[in-house]
Amino acid sequence: MRIALFITCFNDTLFPDTGKAVVRLLERLGHSVEFPLEQTCCGQMHFNTGYRPEAVPLVRRFAEVFGGYDAVVTPSGSCAGMVREHHPLLAAGFGDPARQAEVAGVASRVYELSEFLVDVLGVTDVGAYYPHRVTYHPTCHSARMLRVGDKPLRLLRAVGGIDLVELPDADGCCGFGGTFALKNADTSAAMLADKMRCVLDTGAEVVSAGDNSCLMHIGGGLSRLRTGVRTVHLAEILASTEGDLP
Repeated sequence: MRIALFITCFNDTLFPDTGKAVVRLLERLGHSVEFPLEQTCCGQMHFNTGYRPEAVPLVRRFAEVFGGYDAVVTPSGSCAGMVREHHPLLAAGFGDPARQAEVAGVASRVYELSEFLVDVLGVTDVGAYYPHRVTYHPTCHSARMLRVGDKPLRLLRAVGGIDLVELPDADGCCGFGGTFALKNADTSAAMLADKMRCVLDTGAEVVSAGDNSCLMHIGGGLSRLRTGVRTVHLAEILASTEGDLP
């Protein structure tokens, strides 16, 4: 199987260790991963803020860059949802049925990490070891758009040494939502306060999720309150092994 890593703008710029963790994890499971250097933004920022015509060239480029792969794996439910759900719709603007079919075909082979591990590779125990008390926040795009369900939790439950605790009101949004947090700052802050209270109620050392955008928002709030709770992407937990311990 020819696998490509779609790192996403956010991770590439701010959280590159997450992409490295995806590669370590998949290589440990016996798979080679390619990183196409030509990849760019998937167009989600443009699409979500009303610049849909400007997103169309990015849709075309995504299909060209990732067209030769059997699977495209990304550590972002948000960007995976954008590609799978909205790229085919934007491709209708091409006026070229063949190109539309190409975009739809590539989009259907894009997977959020937990989907790829459970649904494609058929594994839940990836040989990880992470001796910490962890709670998991299901991000909105992964839960509502991709409908990954309990796949991330099934993967976490199989991690050696972990103390996985349930997050109260887990399906509540953290309040980030990209530019939502800027344009509706007061509402976003109130939603974040609710989410942080739930995280702190678990007594967890670490809060994890499948999107670093949400973790940045939650982690910023937890840091400002000096709670000592860390945010760690799901990929980084799954890539950890006993040999990584100091």
